[in-house]
Amino acid sequence: MYALAVNGSPRKGGNTEMLLEEVLKPLKSAGWGTRIVQIGGNKIRGCLACGKCWEKKNMECAIKTDVFNDLFQEILQADAIIFGSPTYFADVTSEMKALLDRTGFVGLANNNALRGKIGAAVVANRRGGALHVYDTINHMFQINQMILPGSTYWNMGVGLAKGDVAEDTEALANMKNLGEIIAWLGKAVKPHMDSFPSAAGHDEAG
Repeated sequence: MYALAVNGSPRKGGNTEMLLEEVLKPLKSAGWGTRIVQIGGNKIRGCLACGKCWEKKNMECAIKTDVFNDLFQEILQADAIIFGSPTYFADVTSEMKALLDRTGFVGLANNNALRGKIGAAVVANRRGGALHVYDTINHMFQINQMILPGSTYWNMGVGLAKGDVAEDTEALANMKNLGEIIAWLGKAVKPHMDSFPSAAGHDEAG
């Protein structure tokens, strides 16, 4: 099985990346393939609401000038997707928001392509606003019929300077537990994916 973590922070080796690494450790121990991709700081634009993904239904976005389509193909291959973001004015980074909008829309346009995948949100924050970030990510997962695992707390860590979350022992324990739950859930869900119910499609106004 394969877990893909996407880092919405532009800061390489920062707190968001450290939290994602803690989630992946139990998955690696359970024999999963894992990878972290940094989207923060990279070129990715927002959805144009052009509707081409609904017309063509080819598992692609009509925007070909950035990293989205290659990343979306990897998302399709993953059994679990962990999206992580720092807290920017009580929300995700602009790169993560662009990824969420286009991933969710292209997934819906292609027969609910993300349904049944495991989705988890991870948030780094200095002091407040983390729950809004957490909700922003989870809303995309939920509307795409993904499965959201629980853990010991909301999946957030506190830190400002690079590496500060290493001192947040409760957050690190939570990330470890989240990884363990994802591994367990994947093992439980995988044999039944062929029978996973699909919902009727719907259109988004835009």
